[in-house]
Amino acid sequence: MTEKEIRQLISIALDALKNSYAPYSNFNVGAALLTTKGNVYRGCNIENAAASPTICAERTAIYCAMNNGENKFKAIAIVGGKNGNCNEFCPPCGVCRQVMKEFCGKDFLVIFGDKNLNYKTYLLDQLLPHAF
Repeated sequence: MTEKEIRQLISIALDALKNSYAPYSNFNVGAALLTTKGNVYRGCNIENAAASPTICAERTAIYCAMNNGENKFKAIAIVGGKNGNCNEFCPPCGVCRQVMKEFCGKDFLVIFGDKNLNYKTYLLDQLLPHAF
């Protein structure tokens, strides 16, 4: 991916973060998932008082894409922070890493972004080297 494409994906993730519902942790997260067809699916975290129904932004985007018949993914940009302040990078949780491993290939690109469109990129295998 080019730098411009990466920054566009981060911008979409920042926009998705606006729909986050995080009244318990106050930690808002947005994600933008790029499919191999070139489509982008947005996701945000949605919390619940019962905790287990809570879902992360990354899984929201992946499941939305799959619900729409897409199951081949190229990259995901993730942004997040306390009260939606994305000053630092927001890596995916272990559950999201395992879900990505289930549905994404070894060359799947995971992008950590911030509000200034700065970023770091990782291949999924770097984030979950000994997957289940």
